Amino acid sequence: MIRRRVDDLLAFIEVARELSFTRAAAKLGVSPSALSHSMRGLEERLGLRLLTRSTRSVTLTTAGERLLQSIGPRLDEIDAELAALSELRDKPAGNIRITADEHGFDSALWPALRRLLPKYPDIKVEVAIENGFTDIVAERFDAGVRLGGTVAKDMIAMPIGPDLTMVVVAAPAYLAGKTPPRKPQDLTEHVCVNLRLSTRGGIYAWEFSKRGREFRVRVDGQFTVNGIGPMLTATLAGCGVGYLPLDLVQPHLDRGKLVQLLADWTPPFAGYHLYYPSRRQPTAAFTVLLETLRDHARRA
Repeated sequence: MIRRRVDDLLAFIEVARELSFTRAAAKLGVSPSALSHSMRGLEERLGLRLLTRSTRSVTLTTAGERLLQSIGPRLDEIDAELAALSELRDKPAGNIRITADEHGFDSALWPALRRLLPKYPDIKVEVAIENGFTDIVAERFDAGVRLGGTVAKDMIAMPIGPDLTMVVVAAPAYLAGKTPPRKPQDLTEHVCVNLRLSTRGGIYAWEFSKRGREFRVRVDGQFTVNGIGPMLTATLAGCGVGYLPLDLVQPHLDRGKLVQLLADWTPPFAGYHLYYPSRRQPTAAFTVLLETLRDHARRA
């Protein structure tokens, strides 16, 4: 009876966090109908409505919200303690979930994971590629990889890569017959390739700095993507001006396929950091990841 209650509570936490029976069922490895039946049984035993269901959405009642806030952190603590038991094994083991943007994964995270994974076969790593900041606590990630070191007070930020430079570039075919921009504001007269932030849905405003003066420019164009890979492809094809990491476009600059613009407006800034909750006790697997990332950053 106790085990059934715990299983139902764990299932409720997934539904409450996902606000979707379909997504929660996929995570739990059960059918949505079986999960819905479990939730109805839990509500009947408690004598309270926890979820409000409609054909398109699931929302929490006041009782459901209170149950989520009261038992969710406790179950997370139990899960973390069980994961920490892997430290008693000869080799670290466990699951690590990380959110990173596309370039952060390629340039800072993957080089370390490429060394870690063959060495520790019992460590499983899941990476979600997302452009924009993610609430790693709410989304149950162990860590996130993002540019710069500005994070919430209860987070630890560890540099895992060198300083970076974002640059404005365009293909010679696009620039033919056009006046190149001489200041960032001139970009409003050009067709640009936009980047949509996947976690918030907004269009990224290009950032510039010169002599202590910092500001952003919102550009316009025909083509919008949610990843820098497609942005580079479109820029190389002459679809417009792009705003991309220098290390990514340098080979194309060297071969003359791209031309850098506004070079004196894009100074270097703090590179990629790994950020994670300061209160969470790191598992043996996560500790190995931190050590591997530190070692790679020293060598970079």
